[in-house]
Amino acid sequence: MDKLFWNGKKVFITGHTGFKGSWLTSWLKHLGAYVCGYSLEPPSNPNNFTVSSVNDNMQSVIGDIRDREYLFEIVNIFKPDIVFHLAAQPLVRESYLNPLYTYEVNVIGTLNLLDSLRNIQSVKSIVNVTTDKCYENKEWDWPYRENDALGGHDPYSSSKGCSELLTSAFRRSYNLPVATARAGNVIGGGDWANDRLLPDILKAVQNNEHLTIRYPDAVRPWQHVLEPLAGYIKLARLLYDDKKYADSWNFGPNEDGCKSVRYILDFMQSKLYPNLQWNIDDSETLHEATLLKLDISKSQNKLNWRPQWSLQQALEATAEWHNYWLQNKDMEIITVNQIKKYMNGEKNV
Repeated sequence: MDKLFWNGKKVFITGHTGFKGSWLTSWLKHLGAYVCGYSLEPPSNPNNFTVSSVNDNMQSVIGDIRDREYLFEIVNIFKPDIVFHLAAQPLVRESYLNPLYTYEVNVIGTLNLLDSLRNIQSVKSIVNVTTDKCYENKEWDWPYRENDALGGHDPYSSSKGCSELLTSAFRRSYNLPVATARAGNVIGGGDWANDRLLPDILKAVQNNEHLTIRYPDAVRPWQHVLEPLAGYIKLARLLYDDKKYADSWNFGPNEDGCKSVRYILDFMQSKLYPNLQWNIDDSETLHEATLLKLDISKSQNKLNWRPQWSLQQALEATAEWHNYWLQNKDMEIITVNQIKKYMNGEKNV
């Protein structure tokens, strides 16, 4: 990471109180950036934003991405150099329950942000974080490439496909230096969101409860949260100097990181938490994709980005962070130490 470049840069992050946003904020602060975050209150209690003291030495604004006037006001006052857009309704099942809210946040929220940025001359680089689920999933065996068709069966996936199309339109219509980043299923310490596999596993172990699993054979591209964040940071840095990087990019694991839910459960049970017990919910009716992989060759070849930690190392780093939290350790130090180890090419375990 180019600490000389990031030192003193004004970086605006939407969704900075969320899981990925809080890790990104910690990382950029460590690199010396001056960060202004715009987000709702942290999405869970506990949460990484609070536990890791992310609020220190930054400007944190609590606001709704749907509030166009307030967002415009904050952006115009801050006048950022670089923008990361992570504010979202990020859950598939929640999108079935609240489709209107999902589209308002993920589509209109993106529109509000890009519209607020298009006349601010200081902005040289924008990264809109979408998802691997923005593709029209055909349940095929080979990974999706950036030029494959967008789509989405559920409201969440569809809304992120819309965000991709919206971003492309603003890029071409207003010459905005904006790229989109599509990552897989991220894991890591500090994620307490509902309806996510690793948080559900850790809560079940902590409370000595049986875990109920809906789709044990679903295959996903799993990766530690620092993996895609490294891609976002590198992409933003390159885009700052050259608009040819204003494009769509996949940030997923290597092939060995594409595993089933059952694999994750078996690994956690055999290697880390022998008291983990789980059963299958056969009554589930909501559609979720069963097979999804990302082709990361474009990011590898053109950004010189590649995954560093295996899935096993990612799982162990997640458990390590959570165990330190249970021991009441200083989680700001633990978080920054994991970031340093990643930056130094260490395996963490």
